[in-house]
Formats: sequence, structure tokens, C-alpha cells
Amino acid sequence: MPSTKKTVMFASAFLTCVCSFVLVCVVLGTQRWMSSEVRFSSTNSSVTVSLTYGLFVGTCEQFVDAGLQVSEKVFQVADNLSSTKAKSTITAIIIILVLSLLSSLLSSGFTCTNAVSNPYQTFLGPIGVYTWNSLCGILILITMILFPVNIEVNGLSVELARGCFPLLQNHIKSRHTYGYSYWIMLLIIFLNTASIIIIYFYDHARYSKKKEQERPIENAPKDVILF
Repeated sequence: MPSTKKTVMFASAFLTCVCSFVLVCVVLGTQRWMSSEVRFSSTNSSVTVSLTYGLFVGTCEQFVDAGLQVSEKVFQVADNLSSTKAKSTITAIIIILVLSLLSSLLSSGFTCTNAVSNPYQTFLGPIGVYTWNSLCGILILITMILFPVNIEVNGLSVELARGCFPLLQNHIKSRHTYGYSYWIMLLIIFLNTASIIIIYFYDHARYSKKKEQERPIENAPKDVILF
């Protein structure tokens, strides 16, 4: 059976890993990644399309000139994209988030196992926790970079606006606001970092204690050791 200190430390890390897992699910399932206002010009008027979307579903509204709302639609993100780059990037983001979800699940399993037992395999101990939490944090960071790239470089919001209203003509300007679904990923990175720090402190304390136990033998007189 593990010591009380080990149980407490790994149980704390398990809690942060579970919270990370839940938040990745929230990020995948919600549509508050981005709110955009995309402005287009036509022959006799200007049109503004207001978008709120996530990785799978979104809503769009069209406003003409002085704010007259023309229509509101619910759309599927993948169906509204004609650009291969934008669609491929969205697909890559989804795959990366699924991988980070699996990493969080494995981190939860490793910390739970260590909280209730002493695994013989080295990789099932702190090394495994470091590995899976680091991987999850890196994947989330990649996602946080890829999504803005898709917005700014591939014109994701413009593509989605034209998918909702195909008759839109010249794009003038866009204004973007990142939603809570995007910023939650910072909290996921923080939770993964917290898990690593908790286990590091436990591992460091255990290593220091082991060295303290070995020191009396190292410092003992040779004749005592021979005796």
C-alpha cells in the first residue's frame, strides 16, 4: 500500500487531471470559440454577417445597412467550408483535441493507480504522469496556435459567412472576438502544469529522503563498516 503522503499527492494530481479531461470535453462540445463580424460590400449597400461558431456548429445572422436583420441560420462548420486549407486545419484541430482528451484520460488513470497502489513498472509512476500531462499540454498549445492561424491566414470566418450567404461579394473587413471555449484551453494547460508540479514535489521529496537514509552509511568510519 502507498504511504499517506503519496496517496494525498497523487489524489490531488488525479483531481487536476480529471478537471483537465472535463474541460477538453467542454472545449470540443461548445460553439463559443469565435464571434466574428464580417463586413461585405455589394452594388447598392453593405452587408454585415455576425457569426458565432465552434468546431462543429455555429450560427450566423445577416444585417443590411442600418442594422436591418435579414435572416438567422444554424450551420455545420464543415459543410460551409469550401477552402481545403481551412477545412483541413479544422479537422487537424479536432484530431489534436481528441488526442489531448486521451492523454488526459491516461494521466487520470496513472495518477489514480499511484494513489491506491505502488506499481512495479517505472513508466507507471511519476515518469508516466510527466509524459501524458506534458503531451496533453503541448497538444492544447498547438490547438491554441492553429485556430488563430486558421482565422487570420485561411480566412475561416469569411469562408463561413459566404457559406451561410452565398451571394455575398467583396469582403471589406472583419472583427473577431475569441470566446470562452478558446480561453478555457489556458486553464487546461495550467491544470496539466499543476499536475506535473505536484508529482515533481512528491518525487523530489522521496528522492531527498532516500539520500538522507543512505548518507549515514556513506559517512560511517571504515572500521565500523568492516565490522
